[in-house]
Amino acid sequence: MDSITDRGSVHLPAQRLTASGVEALDEVVAEEIAVALVYNGISHAVMMATPCDLEDLARGFSLTEGIVDKPAQIYDIEVEGLDLEKGRRGIEVRIEIASERLTALRERRRTLTGRTGCGLCGVDSLDAALRPVPSIRAAGQLSRDAIARAMAALPAAQRLNRENGASHAAGWASTDGTLIAVREDVGRHNALDKLAGALMRTAPTDDGFVVVTSRCSYEMVQKAAAIGAIAIAAVSAPTSLAIATAEQAGLALVAFVREGRLTVYAHSERIIA
Repeated sequence: MDSITDRGSVHLPAQRLTASGVEALDEVVAEEIAVALVYNGISHAVMMATPCDLEDLARGFSLTEGIVDKPAQIYDIEVEGLDLEKGRRGIEVRIEIASERLTALRERRRTLTGRTGCGLCGVDSLDAALRPVPSIRAAGQLSRDAIARAMAALPAAQRLNRENGASHAAGWASTDGTLIAVREDVGRHNALDKLAGALMRTAPTDDGFVVVTSRCSYEMVQKAAAIGAIAIAAVSAPTSLAIATAEQAGLALVAFVREGRLTVYAHSERIIA
């Protein structure tokens, strides 16, 4: 694996201008790079992402986008750094999947060429953008304290954000609020896909929930539902489509989790005092 894929921050020169004059700085900046996901030799998606945990990104994206149904349908993942024009770098992630899943992918093939934080750029039909979300089978409930506990534990696990101040995080917590896994990226969707990929390798997703350091959009709810979360809790606001999607999926949507309070927007029966 190219060493570029092990990083999340870079040191770059900057200048601070104040009333006292100009100060030269060595700033730690979030790294953002073009990442192409290639399935069985077919380029499917290009996104801007942080070049770390890219195998998790590939696994999670494959699951949450419905490219595969289960981990066993992913046979191999290879990550390779590429030299692009004008000194720029890119990364190609090559994923080998089961032939039946490749056939399904070809039937609904699309190209997602987007910017940071853009989860649906390039989708070529409304049906593809608003595909049905899976229904949550688990019947678990969460206490307000468990949600607050998981969200409070998230900053300590955000190594990249402590370095550069520009990275989102997504975490998986058990129903008692214990934080089990965390992934980071400059893109909030990417962070959640990386988390999904990590869980595919390391932990069951029964009766757990997702916490995120961003707003909660439709795509975030869709991805949380794809990994079987009973709730998604966000530090910021939800969108109307996110709320409607959470209602449809049976997923509790909690937002504005901060300063000892939270607001429940969908399936309040899952949240207990």
